[in-house]
Amino acid sequence: MSRLRESARGQECLVRLPGVCNRNPETVILAHLGGGGMALKKRDIHGAFCCSSCHDEIDRRTRLFDKDYAELAHRQGVERTIDYWLDNGYDISR
Repeated sequence: MSRLRESARGQECLVRLPGVCNRNPETVILAHLGGGGMALKKRDIHGAFCCSSCHDEIDRRTRLFDKDYAELAHRQGVERTIDYWLDNGYDISR
């Protein structure tokens, strides 16, 4: 597991979909943005700390919000996650 994926363990969800987020750090993983292609993921730098409930919504296993809103929340979560890494001395250049 990469150091960036590992850093998600025990963190707060940074996607924070209202009424969806379970706020349980035990369920947080690094959720990658879509668009990597069939069975491919984007680089870890394109991921957000995300709880299992928000992850279900952004991956469209649930559909409580429209796709564009869920994607916007995910992208905002990616920005917050990058800020966390930078503020905590992670080398995100690799």
